[in-house]
Amino acid sequence: MGSQGHGQVQRWQDRWWAVGLLVLVVWVGIRLAFDGWSGWPGILVGGLVYAGFMTWLVMRRRRRDARAVGTDAARVPELERRIARNGELPEDPAEQAAMIRLIRRREEKLRRNRWWAFPLLALLFFGTPVLWFASGNVGAGLWGLAFGAAFLGWMVWFNRRFVRRMAGMRQRIEGVGGGRPVTGPVAGPGTRSAGPAAGSVNGSAAGSVTGPAGGAEGFAPGAR
Repeated sequence: MGSQGHGQVQRWQDRWWAVGLLVLVVWVGIRLAFDGWSGWPGILVGGLVYAGFMTWLVMRRRRRDARAVGTDAARVPELERRIARNGELPEDPAEQAAMIRLIRRREEKLRRNRWWAFPLLALLFFGTPVLWFASGNVGAGLWGLAFGAAFLGWMVWFNRRFVRRMAGMRQRIEGVGGGRPVTGPVAGPGTRSAGPAAGSVNGSAAGSVTGPAGGAEGFAPGAR
């Protein structure tokens, strides 16, 4: 389901308050598990601050993605879900073009951030338990190591799967491997079309996708 601009209702999970609530619950839960209930007021206050910051960061990223690919900010999470699940293609050729541009944008960020993202996460998740061990808090250190290893393992698996599914979704849109080909120039968010292109779907040239429209060469194993 997408944004109201596309005749649909935005999922409640994609709204800003749902994002903030999820971050707050996860933050408070983890802190209480490590520190106990004795410091819950400070944990709650810290969680509210952190949740507010992360919500602002996520919404800001959606708005930037929307401007870059030519769609509504409320539509970006649904397009990302379809890419991650290798799900149903949008019927609107303009939406297919927006999905291609979103895939290209994600691939570029993966290449640009691969050299620092995972090393930084590893330092964060494994450096903190080392500090706990050094301070004599062995229990918290063991929990931190287990959580860090599990989270990083999940991140590697999810990233590799997402890269494969981005490639698969792009091939389906371009008509490779039995998908429906969409022809015509790739129109950017501010591009104006002079008229219908030959072979375009529903006579629409703006927002259509030429094949191959792979974007960048290769896929990076990093994450943003």
